[in-house]
Amino acid sequence: MSRGVIQPSQQKLAEKLTILNDRGIGMLTRVYNIKKACGDPKAKPSYLVDKNLESAVKFIVRKFPAVETRNNNLAQLQKEKSEILKNLALYYFTFVDVMEFKDHVCELLNTIDACQVFFDITVNFDLTKNYLDLVVTYTTLMTILSRIEERKAIIGLYNYAHEMTHGASDREYPRLGQMIVDYENPLKKLMEEFVPHGKSLSDALISLQMVYPRRNLSADQWRNAQLLSLISAPSTMLNPAQSDTMPCEYLSLDAMEKWIVFGFILCHAVLNSDATALSLWKVALQSSTCLCLFRDEVFHIHKAAEDLFVNIRGYNKRINDIRECKEQALSHAGSMHRERRKFLRSALKELATVLADQPGLLGPKALFVFMALSFARDEIIWLLRHADNIQKKSTDDFIDKHIAELIFYMEELRAHVRKYGPVMQRYYVQYLSGFDAVVLNELVQNLSVCPEDESIIMSSFVNTMTSLSVKQVEDGEVFDFRGMRLDWFRLQAYTSVSKASLGIADHKELGKMMNTIIFHTKMVDSLVEMLVETSDLSIFCFYSRAFEKMFQQCLELPSQSRHSICFPLLCTHFMSCTHELCPEERHHIGDRSLSLCNMFLDEMAKQARNLITDICTEQCTLSDQLLPKHCAKTISQAVNKKSKKATGKKGEPEREKPGMESMRKNRLLVTNLDKLHTALSELCFSINYVPNLAVWEHTFTPREYLTSHLEIRFTKSIVGMTMYNQATQEIAKPSELLTSVRAYMTVLQSIENYVTIDITRVFNNVLLQQTQHLDSHGEPTITSLYTNWYLETLLRQVSNGHIAYFPAMKAFVNLPTENELTFNAEEYSDISEMRSLSELLGPYGMKFLSESLMWHISSQVAELKKLVVENMEVLTQMRTSFDKPEHMAALFKKLTSVDSVLKRMTIIGVILSFRSLAQEALRDVLSCHIPFLVSSVEDFKDHIPRETDMKVAMNVYELSSAAGLPCEIDPALVVALSSQKSENISPEEEYKIACLLMVFVAVSLPTLASNVMSQYSPAIEGHCNNIHCLAKAINQIAAALFTIHKGSIEDRLKEFLAVRSPLLLHYYMLTFLLIVVQLFEGYVTTKEEPPFFPIHLHEAGFLQPAEDRPGDGQDDDAEQRICLPAAGHDRAGVSLPHHGPAGVLLPLRPATKRLPRRLQAEHQRQRIDALHTQPRPTGPVLAYGPTHNDKYTLTAYTKYKLNTLNYAYNASMLIFRQCVTCRLKR
Repeated sequence: MSRGVIQPSQQKLAEKLTILNDRGIGMLTRVYNIKKACGDPKAKPSYLVDKNLESAVKFIVRKFPAVETRNNNLAQLQKEKSEILKNLALYYFTFVDVMEFKDHVCELLNTIDACQVFFDITVNFDLTKNYLDLVVTYTTLMTILSRIEERKAIIGLYNYAHEMTHGASDREYPRLGQMIVDYENPLKKLMEEFVPHGKSLSDALISLQMVYPRRNLSADQWRNAQLLSLISAPSTMLNPAQSDTMPCEYLSLDAMEKWIVFGFILCHAVLNSDATALSLWKVALQSSTCLCLFRDEVFHIHKAAEDLFVNIRGYNKRINDIRECKEQALSHAGSMHRERRKFLRSALKELATVLADQPGLLGPKALFVFMALSFARDEIIWLLRHADNIQKKSTDDFIDKHIAELIFYMEELRAHVRKYGPVMQRYYVQYLSGFDAVVLNELVQNLSVCPEDESIIMSSFVNTMTSLSVKQVEDGEVFDFRGMRLDWFRLQAYTSVSKASLGIADHKELGKMMNTIIFHTKMVDSLVEMLVETSDLSIFCFYSRAFEKMFQQCLELPSQSRHSICFPLLCTHFMSCTHELCPEERHHIGDRSLSLCNMFLDEMAKQARNLITDICTEQCTLSDQLLPKHCAKTISQAVNKKSKKATGKKGEPEREKPGMESMRKNRLLVTNLDKLHTALSELCFSINYVPNLAVWEHTFTPREYLTSHLEIRFTKSIVGMTMYNQATQEIAKPSELLTSVRAYMTVLQSIENYVTIDITRVFNNVLLQQTQHLDSHGEPTITSLYTNWYLETLLRQVSNGHIAYFPAMKAFVNLPTENELTFNAEEYSDISEMRSLSELLGPYGMKFLSESLMWHISSQVAELKKLVVENMEVLTQMRTSFDKPEHMAALFKKLTSVDSVLKRMTIIGVILSFRSLAQEALRDVLSCHIPFLVSSVEDFKDHIPRETDMKVAMNVYELSSAAGLPCEIDPALVVALSSQKSENISPEEEYKIACLLMVFVAVSLPTLASNVMSQYSPAIEGHCNNIHCLAKAINQIAAALFTIHKGSIEDRLKEFLAVRSPLLLHYYMLTFLLIVVQLFEGYVTTKEEPPFFPIHLHEAGFLQPAEDRPGDGQDDDAEQRICLPAAGHDRAGVSLPHHGPAGVLLPLRPATKRLPRRLQAEHQRQRIDALHTQPRPTGPVLAYGPTHNDKYTLTAYTKYKLNTLNYAYNASMLIFRQCVTCRLKR
């Protein structure tokens, strides 16, 4: 077969065009990166900014491309030559590669001219497109190369270093240097080069006359033609989209404009001879003011063209055309493209909506999808390019706040194609095998001439398509038609040369049919590549500032925030702009895509978080209106309204009741809360749009961003709602904080209606952290704030005497003082507040509170032990001399810091009383939340045998204490006191100190009589100095200390009673006798006996018959000398203290038989009256104490004094009991 002198198959035009176009993009990438590096002072090669080399660089540039190595300015290069060769090699050889690429392109262009190749974009699409792409790539490469200002310095430095090292210039340097000089003005040089290529280039460009004008229409023309609409003609909805120029339909308009502008600049002579060429040229000049060279490098077409043509004789008319087109572009191009974007927004929305509902339409209407993507991509790139290079004063046409919507619908169409790819595969496999193969076979059969090579290729096409079946799709077989497409490209080259036996110019139907078939094959195996070709927006990677600005505008506009997810989605495009010839930029672009994606998702989550916070603030305000404290005004108004007399003046306007904001008279009325909810729903739609994003081998989950931000804000909000002020020590009441937290949580729970996130996980993470001392960020929590406040503010004021514990109300109350406190203690410590505190802190937080309380107690106990050590000798003697009143009195005077002991024990009692309130509240809360678990813990505690090993018992007590249950031995206190063991003191000595501590407390109790504040106060059912808390302190401290030292708690308390009983009566301190009796008041109240010894021992410990007591100094063992009589003994007409109903401690009573209850009140009044009329004894006041001759005896005055106290106390207690009864009835 003869094809003339030049055989097309031997020229391999298709292969060369494919390889050179790909290599050209790689070279553009490398040259672009060199230009950016040289333009950045931080990335520029150090030798170009080195002061020592400055003179050498200037000399090299001035002499370039000549080489003169003997100049003095080059002396410094000798020292740096090796480093220069090493570091500038990549730059130098990139320029060498550009030169080689230029040589290959020129060679191929000459071959194409010699072959007289036929170009028609509508027939041999691949051949024409690749030819025009190569021309533009070559032109672009040389243009960007000329923009590298340091190119001469880099090439010259490298060559001089090479000369100094090897003694000769690099072999490529002469040609490379000459190329750099020749292409100082690249377009002018290229215009000269392309004179012989004008015919081929102009033919290829003029073939666009059927494509470009049809693509470059106004929005009104698109709208009138119902472009891209699937529903405009319902009857043809299932018909496949057909076109004679299938690949031209989605061809980039931006690419065609570059072909036309650069092509007609290079072969400008045709503009004067061909009206079609001039028409295409003018339309292209009117559409834009600048073109994209590569990435963010632009080419200002009007100025460049005018500068080139001004020096050409006879081109004044063309210059005028350029100026007219420039004015047209400046005045009308912006508005024309704005209207196009507006049309495309609605068209793509309609298309995406229909395809989402009927994805099967992706088969017949796939062409519409790729046309829509290509059109939208062109308009977005046009806006991005021109917004960054505005040449007119008015910028309105270049600011599009709705650009995110257009990008979003593009991403939605891309998602449909990826999701329903198998649907499209199934459709087009059947299309290829059932229709295309048949039609192509008929065309081949009807060919008059079909050479052997072409026949083989055509037959392979038919056979390949015929062999396809749907089963291959169902089996998941991977299709690959790249070989078929390359064969068609080769066939185009074979049939497009002159003198070809089978000329494609004579068989255009074959070319158009094959172009359609190639499109159908791409729908089967190259959907991803088609998406990149038609909708790749990786150019945003190089317009970071404009990209971020568009994103911010999107978030600021509530109606557009639902489309904000398109910006993170665009970051997935960035890696498609990388090239294998420039692998070093992959990491740079990858990092940029990750940082931008992270920033966008973070900002979206922050915006959603801020909206949620605003909604929570509104809801907390509404919830706050329902607090009980706000009902007083309403009640007051209601009372005043009933009692107010008619007056002429109008009264105060009625206060709006909570809930009125929900009553709407007009559905058009929009409140601020409505706006917030609307904005939130829009933004949450965007966050919830995709479950995850894959960006450069990283996966981003938008919902997790929102979750993490909600956790952080919820944490800060909870702490902020405490309103803790360290300066004034003010803090929100726990009940109010709990109300706000619940309102906040209600709003957060509603977020699950918008976004698929696990809000329960947020609650668990945040609230669990709030039960610890510090959160995961090391910030204080509500547990630490409330713990510090109760310890440092409330309990400290108790120690200062400003607050007292109110046992009846189970709360702390303020005492009247000169300096009023800034807070009401009862509002922070009553039952409801403590329960709220338990709800907020939970068991872990309450445990931390208990541990903090115990730490303070352990500090007090440590100080008490120091005082014991100071008084150890005296206390040891008192421990063995408790039955010798005179000796005890003398020893008591030797004691020091007695008041300090009582004060510290009172502080301990107050802290333990507060802890009991906290524990009881915790038990109530847990009983509501986990009743079955709490009941199981109670069973463990209640049924633990008394003989159980103490370690086992302590484990049970620890479990019980964690559930808020009271324990005989406080495990937290045991742990706190155990940590005080000193290595310098033996266990026996520690045990002795503990015993003496109880003795010290016992002998110190009588001194309370001298304190005015020790008077019993019926108002608080205790004492203003809180000494009624001593009972709990003595009980708990004794139990804890002797548990630690493994001593007998019962024996030690017997010793305590034996020491303190005679002392109390010795000083006639009935009040303090009652205080100590309170040691066991709780057990009577709960109808339980004390855990360590029966209550009758406690009552009997106040009086001992003389004959039952050990003799003076006869027995050294104090423990064996304690001998208590049976309960109920009456001495000197005085009976023992006892407890009344409900645990009310009653005073001493006469030993005579008691009157019936109905006569007791009258009897008490008669006794008090008689007491006032009885003359006071004048005899000496004798101390009560034991004698060797008598049993216990009292003088007349002693009996008188006791009776007086007895009668007065009985009267006061009778009144108090009546008050309590009345209160209970209410």
